[in-house]
Amino acid sequence: MKELFTSFRWQDGLDILLLSVVIYWGLNLIRGTRAVPMLIGLGVVYGIYFVSGVFEVYTLNVLLKNLLGWSLVLVFIVFQDDIRRALTQVGTGPLFSPRERVAQGQAVEELIKALTYLASRRVGALVILQNEVGLNQYIDVGTRLDAQVSKELVTSIFLPGAPIHDGALIIQRGRITAAGCFLPLTTNPNVSKTLGTRHRAAIGLTEETDAVAIVVSEEDGMISLVREGKITRDVDAATLRTTLHRLLLA
Repeated sequence: MKELFTSFRWQDGLDILLLSVVIYWGLNLIRGTRAVPMLIGLGVVYGIYFVSGVFEVYTLNVLLKNLLGWSLVLVFIVFQDDIRRALTQVGTGPLFSPRERVAQGQAVEELIKALTYLASRRVGALVILQNEVGLNQYIDVGTRLDAQVSKELVTSIFLPGAPIHDGALIIQRGRITAAGCFLPLTTNPNVSKTLGTRHRAAIGLTEETDAVAIVVSEEDGMISLVREGKITRDVDAATLRTTLHRLLLA
């Protein structure tokens, strides 16, 4: 025991600390995502592989050994979107300056007024609020506006008959950057078949970025909040306000 402490270097302590941070960051990244059940299943397979080796069940052991040899490749293929989203967040700093935080707060209030108005009249809408990951590739295919967020402008964009009412409206740093933007649809087979194109686009974008998406359903007037590929249905104005301030301004 004495030799263990005398041979312990400060580099070893730093190594343990950094490894702990990486593990903690990784667990936070996958918490609540589809990665959790798959990693549990992979752990069970590794356990069976170990037990089969101990009890000399050679055929099963060799089969699992060959299968697990490709496990790392399979993880990268299955979780490529999650890995890409995580890597884009590495090294990002605070998003908003004090002035931009004020603009973002005012934009949230105007946006909530517009969305509740649209929901009461069952007018469909899809609004994206950019966080730290850029959305320029989607903005470029839409119609650039660069306008202040207001209830009147947001509602006029989504009213039936408006030229760009079918696409998504993207807000950056408290200002409307573009409208009529087309987003990637989710390919997650577990998404409910009852969800329409707007909901699938919101889920698809938030699976790849850290943006926050808000959807108003034209079928039932329900407001949905989407982030990290997960959707929360039937959100009221108070909950929406609290959540947006926590996600965007905290």
